[in-house]
Formats: sequence, C-alpha cells, structure tokens
Amino acid sequence: MGSAMTQGQWKPASCPEAFQTGLQDICVFRQPKDQPVPNVRAAIIPVTPFQQNCTLLWCEKTKKGAVVDPGGDLERIRDAIAQSGVSVEKIILTHGHIDHAAGAAELREELGVLIEGPHQADDFLLQRLAEQGQAYGIPSRAVTPDRWLNEGDAVTVGELTLDVLHCPGHSPGSVVLVSKAERFAIVGDVIFQGSVGRVDLPGGDGKALIASIKDKLLPLGDDIAFICGHGPMSTLGQERQTNPFLQGEDLL
Repeated sequence: MGSAMTQGQWKPASCPEAFQTGLQDICVFRQPKDQPVPNVRAAIIPVTPFQQNCTLLWCEKTKKGAVVDPGGDLERIRDAIAQSGVSVEKIILTHGHIDHAAGAAELREELGVLIEGPHQADDFLLQRLAEQGQAYGIPSRAVTPDRWLNEGDAVTVGELTLDVLHCPGHSPGSVVLVSKAERFAIVGDVIFQGSVGRVDLPGGDGKALIASIKDKLLPLGDDIAFICGHGPMSTLGQERQTNPFLQGEDLL
C-alpha cells in the first residue's frame, strides 16, 4: 500500500521497450542479443484507488501467463487477459496488502488456477482482507494461497523461470521475483523509483526493509529493470545512484 514518498504515474518511456495498446503499457524484456525474439512481456494494469500496478506477465513463446497482484478492478484485469490472448496459468502475490491481494480469491475461482505466494509470514494479512477491504472500500475476502513461497524457490510462467527472494520489511512476507536471464524483477512494494515501501503498517520493519534491498536486491546488478507496485519502472542501478533512502557508504 504505497511508498514512503508520493508516487508518480506510470511512464512508458521508463520501460526498456514499451508501446501503447488497449492493454495500457506493454513492456518487452529481451534476452541477450543472440536471442532476437523477446521471451517475456508484461502489461501493467493500474487497479484500485491506490493505482497499484497489477501485472499480466507472460511467456511470449508459449503464450502462458500469470496475473501478479490482482488487487481489485477485476473487469480491467479480465479485459487485459482477453486482449492479450494469453492463457493464464496462475496468480502470484508479492505480499498480503489489500491493494495487491483483494481480487485473488475471486479471480482464482473464476480462472480455475492456483495462487502462489507470498511468504507465509503474510498469512495474517491475507486472513484479514475482508476487514482491510471494509476500511478502504475495496471488496475482498480472506484467501489462503495454494503455495507459499520461500527464499530460493522458483516460479515458472510458461518457459520463464523466476527466482524467489524473501524480502521482509514492507510486510513480513513480501517476496520479489527475479528473472536473471531476462534481467528484470517484480518487486511489489519493496522498492520504487525514488522511494521504498512504507513500514508503518502492521508487521513493517524499516531496518529489515533496507537490509532486504541492500543484501538481496542491489547485488543482482545495476542493469536489472523492475516493475514495482506503484508508479513507474526503474532499474536497480538508477536507484542505487539516486534513491534518497539508499544513500550512504554502508549501502553503496
């Protein structure tokens, strides 16, 4: 549910390769030059009053995909799936906050797929989704994932493999999904362009958040582009250099 600073709007120019369609903005992540056909694409679908970046991620070769963080506005998500022609094989949750998980139970029933993630430490949030929904005016109900994700696990989407990093701080069970081959990540609310996740919600821990970014994300490499839960994309290199929350000799 947002960052420690005000978030801007999604900017297509910040994507490595983006173009306007009925699917909002589609990002194309390319493998090395010896593979000219991109293997993974992502359509960003802002949902809920929080403008959370629900992501339709798919393997271009197989046309199999995953809906990441369906926080609400399911009609928009359904339209994106229909327009893409993608066969959704799973739902992935980066963490248990209402703007990321509110629509998960309903979408699972509708699509007949499994939910993977987040880490089990966020179960207390997922079981309180109905309560969260009443507070924020977002319809929801409790959900238990079919698979909890742990550090070192792998999530597959078609022929794409995403490595799982458990990155507590914004929430105890936040996870980040990384494709080292495609050089991109989906980071939920762990880090944003120019900001980091807020830590004033239940289970938040500022020291743990900075440790997650410092010890797990930054070592992945400056060229990693990431989709975050709110606002525009960025790269780890840009954030290493300019993010005010990551400055200081002990972090760089």
